Amino acid sequence: MLDLKGNRITYFGHSTFGLTTPGGQFAIIDPFVMSNPRCPENLKKLTRLDAIFITHGHSDHIGDLLALAKEFKPKVVSTFEIYLWLESKKTGAQCLPGNKGGTQKVGDFCVTMTNAFHSNSIEDGEERIYGGEAAGYIIKMPGGVTIYHAGDTCVFGDMKLIAELYRPEIAMLPIGDVFTMGPREAVHAIRLLDVKHMIPMHYATFPALTGTPEALCKEATGARGVHVHALKPGESLG
Repeated sequence: MLDLKGNRITYFGHSTFGLTTPGGQFAIIDPFVMSNPRCPENLKKLTRLDAIFITHGHSDHIGDLLALAKEFKPKVVSTFEIYLWLESKKTGAQCLPGNKGGTQKVGDFCVTMTNAFHSNSIEDGEERIYGGEAAGYIIKMPGGVTIYHAGDTCVFGDMKLIAELYRPEIAMLPIGDVFTMGPREAVHAIRLLDVKHMIPMHYATFPALTGTPEALCKEATGARGVHVHALKPGESLG
């Protein structure tokens, strides 16, 4: 049984999640909200935003970063390169640079940046700016609930180290294939991470993303005790 200790995880579609703590603080992982074709209309108008955690700079992950940063002035955690770019935009947000292996306390959240294998750049007008390396996040919420958002990545052997060091209870893993791992690789990631609860992400948003939750569940037949929470955009856990 999954006990989130009063925390809530809401799926906005694609790779975007909202995290709500028992005290009411609200954070978003990868702010692709208003421009996200899979995000329900009722989630596109936020009333509060305390923190943003950025995995990388592609437009399907930070498409609404500048607008949300200007409106809410949240704390924003990112790699150093994205931090430099965001600071240059003078949004008024509190930018908190970090890098892989580093941990920061951000309000009710304790975040550790992890490895991810993916490209990373920022589309700024007609320019394409280097964004450093892509990352994932371990996020510890009140009550000791620990989640792992892999970001865009392939499966990699050091996911076993993530399991040993942080022991996440829930993993958000991409399954769309082509640009990230697909269902077959995601099942192997589940085994390496030794998690019992997994939320698929980064699928169905665009035609190129061919992986599906159904294919994932078929591949996961031999993964005993694993619960796949195939949330529809707008649905929550907790």
